Amino acid sequence: MHSVVLKNPRISILSSYRRCGDFSLVRRPFSSSSPSTPIDTLNTNLRPFPEYTPKKLSITDAELVHNLTTALKQRRPHSLDRTLIPFADRLRSDHLVWALFQLRSHPAIALSFVRWFRGHTRFVVPAEAQAISAHLALVSGRVGAARQLLRQGIASYRNFIEQVIYTYRHWSSDPDVFNLLFRAVVELRRLEEAHSLFFHLTAFGVVISVESCNAFLSHLPVDAALNVFVEFRLSGVRWNTVSYNIVICGLCRVGKLAEACEFLLKMNSEGGVLPDVITYSTIIDGYCHSGELQRAYDLFQEMRSRGLKPNEFTFNSIMALQCKKGMAVEAERLLIVMENEGVVPDSAIYTTLISGYSNIGSLSAVHRLVDEMKDKGLVPDAGTYTTLISSLCRCGRIIDAGMLFQEMLRKGLSADQVTYTVLIDGYAKDGRMQEAFRLHDEMLQAGLMPNIVTYTALSDGLCKQGELEAANELLHEICQKGLQLNVCTYNSLINGLCKSGNIEQAMKTLEEMEAAGLNPDAYTYTTLMDAYCKIGELTRAHDLLKEMLDKCIQPNIVTFNVLMNGFCAAGKLEDGQKLLEWMLGKKIMPNAATYNSLLKNYSMEKNMKVVTEIYRGMHSRGILPDESTYNILITGHCKARNMKEACYFHKEMIGKGFIMSATSYNALIEGLYRKKRFMEAKQLFQEMQDVGHVANKNIYNLFIDLNYNEGNIERTLELCDEAIEKCLIGS
Repeated sequence: MHSVVLKNPRISILSSYRRCGDFSLVRRPFSSSSPSTPIDTLNTNLRPFPEYTPKKLSITDAELVHNLTTALKQRRPHSLDRTLIPFADRLRSDHLVWALFQLRSHPAIALSFVRWFRGHTRFVVPAEAQAISAHLALVSGRVGAARQLLRQGIASYRNFIEQVIYTYRHWSSDPDVFNLLFRAVVELRRLEEAHSLFFHLTAFGVVISVESCNAFLSHLPVDAALNVFVEFRLSGVRWNTVSYNIVICGLCRVGKLAEACEFLLKMNSEGGVLPDVITYSTIIDGYCHSGELQRAYDLFQEMRSRGLKPNEFTFNSIMALQCKKGMAVEAERLLIVMENEGVVPDSAIYTTLISGYSNIGSLSAVHRLVDEMKDKGLVPDAGTYTTLISSLCRCGRIIDAGMLFQEMLRKGLSADQVTYTVLIDGYAKDGRMQEAFRLHDEMLQAGLMPNIVTYTALSDGLCKQGELEAANELLHEICQKGLQLNVCTYNSLINGLCKSGNIEQAMKTLEEMEAAGLNPDAYTYTTLMDAYCKIGELTRAHDLLKEMLDKCIQPNIVTFNVLMNGFCAAGKLEDGQKLLEWMLGKKIMPNAATYNSLLKNYSMEKNMKVVTEIYRGMHSRGILPDESTYNILITGHCKARNMKEACYFHKEMIGKGFIMSATSYNALIEGLYRKKRFMEAKQLFQEMQDVGHVANKNIYNLFIDLNYNEGNIERTLELCDEAIEKCLIGS
C-alpha cells in the first residue's frame, strides 16, 4: 500500500511557500489528543504543495551547465572523472542543482553525477540537490537508492524534510516518497520527529501507508503506541492485523495481559480486523511467561475454534510452561497433537522437552528424545547440548557430561559462558575440583570471561570438599577482579559450612553478609534451618523461621519441606501432618516432595492405610506424583504385600517416563516371586537389568534357585557368575 495524497481543487497555489524556509516542522508530544481535522474527508484547510523555483543562473553559469550536461550525456563508458576534469575547477554547489534540471530525463546519469559530486571533498551537495536526487531515484524505479538518499539527507541536513516537500510537486508527484521519508526517520530512531512529520504531512493531504505506520508503532513504548494508535486512526490510517499484533505484543511484554485480551476483542468490534495466529500466539506466550497455564489453554482452544492453526511457537510456549511445572509427560502429549496437526517440531521444541524431562530426573526419556530428534534429521544445537550436559550433571553422570561437551566441540559448536558454567558446576558438585578448575582455564583461553555464577560454583565445590580456606581465597580473588559477591556466593559459603558441620561459623557468615549490605533470602535461611533439623535441633530451626518472617522474607516450599523432613526424621509424624494442614490453611500449596516425606515414613511403618489417605489428598489437590513418590508407594505396598497396588503404580510410573529405583525393583520382584508370579518376576528382572540397575544378592538367589529347579543349568551358572561379579566382587 502506498501513501495517498488527497486532492482539493478549491485551493489555489500559495506563493508564500516558494522557499524551503517556510516548512518548519511543528513538534508535538505523544498525546492521546486527536488532530483537529480528519483528512479522509476533503476540506478547505489542506495546504497545497509549494511550487518549486530554483535560483536564477547567469549566462556564464548557463553555458557551463549546458556544456557539462552535454558532456555527461555524450560520454563513453569511461569514468566520470575524465569527463568532468575540464569543469571541476569552476563547479559550485548551485551548478549541481541546475545540472539536475538538464539531466531530468536521464536519471541514471543525474544520480551518477551526484555521487561524483559527493565524492570530492571540496564540493558540498546541498540539501535541495539531495532531495531532488531522492525524487529522481524513486520515479525511475530505484527504490533502494531513494531510501538511501533520504536516510543520508535526514542524517546530514537540518532542513532536509522541508526540501523534500518543497521539491516534491516539480520533481516527483509520487506520494510514495513520503512513505520512504517517514520510514527513514523511524529507522534513524527519531521518533518525536516522525510523529511530527506524520501530522505535518496530513496538512498536505498525505496519508502515510499502514505498513510505514506499523514500522513506527513497533519502535514505540506501549503507552505511546496506544496513543498513536488512536491519533493515526483518526487521521485516516486504517490499521490492519499487523498493527493490532504490534500493540498486543507490547502489552504482553510489560505484563498487561488483560489489556491485550481487550485489544483482541476490539479487533472485530471496532477495527473490523480479524486476529491471526500471531495475535493468539503472542497472548498465549504472555500468559505462559506469567505462569497462567489454564488461561493459555483456554486461548489455545479459542484459537482453534476460530479455525486458526497453531504454529510451532504456540505449541512451544505452552510446552515450555508445562515442562517448567514438571509436566513433561503432558508436554510430550502436546507434541503428538502438534504432529497430528501437521506442525513439524524443530530443535527448539525438542530442547524444551529434553529440559522438562531433565528437570524431573527422567534421563531415559531424555535419551529417547535425543534419538527421536536425530531420527527426524534435526541437528542438536548448542542450546540442546547445554541442556543435555545440565541433565547429565544433575543426575551425577559427570563423565558422560564431559564426553558430550567434547562431542559438542568436535561438531564445531561453540560453547558459551552458560555451557562452561553448567559443566564446571557439575564437576564441582561431584567433587572433581581439579577438572572444574581445568575447565575454568579452558574457558579463559577460549576468550570467555567467567562470571560470578561460575566462581560461585567453584566456591561451592570447594566448600563441599571442606576446603573452606581455599574457598575464601577464591572469593578474595573474585573481589580483586572487580566482581561483586552476591547473595548466591554467600549462600554457597553458608551451605558449605553447614555441610561440614560448622553451623556456628555459617551463622557468623550470615552476619557478615548483612554487614556487606546484602539481604539474606529464603535459600539462606532454608539452608541454616536444614542444618539444624539434621542434627535434631528443631527449636533453633523454628526460631530461624520466626526471624525470617520478622524480616518479611517469604518462605518457599523448600523451607516448609525442610521442616517436614525434620519432623519426619525425628519421628514426629503427627507434627508433620499438622504442618501440612497449616500450609493448606494458609493457601501455601505443597509439592510432591512435601508429601513424599510423610509417605516415606508412614510406608516404613507399613501403615499403608495412612499412606493411601495422604496420596489421595495429594491427588485431589492436583499435585502430581514424581519419581520418588512412585518409588515410595511401590516399595511400601510390596512390604505390605499389596502386590496389586504395587504393580498398578509400577505400570503408571513407567507410562509417565519415570524409572524405578533399584530398591523398588528388588522389592517388586521379591513380592511377585512370593506370590508365585514367576513369569512377571522374570520380565521385571530383565527390565531392571536393561535400565542398568543391579539386583541385590537375595534376588539373584531367588532366580538361581528357580532356574536350577526348572533344570536350566546353563542359565543357573550364568546367574551364579553374574551374582559373584556384581554382588560380591562389585561390593
